[in-house]
Amino acid sequence: MSFGRRTGLPDVDAMTPIVLTVSGRLTRAGVPGLCAELEALLATADTQVTVVDCDVGGLVHPDLAAVEAVARLSLVARRSGGRRLRLRGTPPELRLLLDLVGLDEVVGLADQEGARRVPE
Repeated sequence: MSFGRRTGLPDVDAMTPIVLTVSGRLTRAGVPGLCAELEALLATADTQVTVVDCDVGGLVHPDLAAVEAVARLSLVARRSGGRRLRLRGTPPELRLLLDLVGLDEVVGLADQEGARRVPE
């Protein structure tokens, strides 16, 4: 009799993360479509997943439309079972704008070193 070696952490089920990718030039008119896309992802996601990863590394010239998108996506995530929005690949311009309007405390930002900072 032989036993195969188990991979991963014992007694922990792997969950598929919720990932939304935002790229290109974002306009205010495109924000409702992004929110609808996130709502569709959340409708099919595992209810135990508590964080939504939003990859914004492909944004071109982030401005206040991008800030509005982040705020509204964060609301969509929270309304869907209290999930948190965490930004990945955040361009420096967007990071500064989020800090300026006070949203850096609302969403989790991936730090420069790769560590995750998610608000409590």
